[in-house]
Amino acid sequence: MSLKEIAKIIEGVLFVAGEGVDIDEFKTRFEMNDREFNKCLDILKEKYNEDSGVNVIRYKNKVQLCSNPQIVENISEILNPIRERSLTKAALETVAIVAYKQPITRLEIENIRGANSDYAIQLLQSNNLIEVVGRKDTVGKPLLFGTTENFLKRFELESIEALPNYNELLDRIRVIHSEGESLYREFSIPEEEPKSEAPKAEESGE
Repeated sequence: MSLKEIAKIIEGVLFVAGEGVDIDEFKTRFEMNDREFNKCLDILKEKYNEDSGVNVIRYKNKVQLCSNPQIVENISEILNPIRERSLTKAALETVAIVAYKQPITRLEIENIRGANSDYAIQLLQSNNLIEVVGRKDTVGKPLLFGTTENFLKRFELESIEALPNYNELLDRIRVIHSEGESLYREFSIPEEEPKSEAPKAEESGE
């Protein structure tokens, strides 16, 4: 396989991952040395140059596709309103999944939802509804998430064993929204479920 073909595969992996991927993973998979990998990276950097909306960055022995810093403000102006419209529904689904499946990893959440859950997880963590409770004993030691005491308090549950059925829990969460709780103060719950995004590869931990 030529370096150009390998570079194309690396490009695809980085696109799906959406985050930094360890360079050693590529070198081992394709039996490459540093020089060969750097040539593959040069091919991608030539494609994703400063005139492109996407750049290739390398840091801490990882490589990642990211947006061009020159257009960050333009991206935010377009993307943030889209996120605001869909984030609340994602948070509803995510907190319910964590409640019933905990402890659970981000990838497991996304496999159930069929959509990226990064922002929903961040929102739930910032509102102290879910927290990191450990790491799964698998390759990469991914983070495990569980609900907090604040989750029980806000949904009026004595313990996690007192969880209602899934639909009833969603109804309780929507009641919180209607009462103006901070979790959804800035967002509206869409009537229709947003289109799912393809799940991405599991992180190796933070």
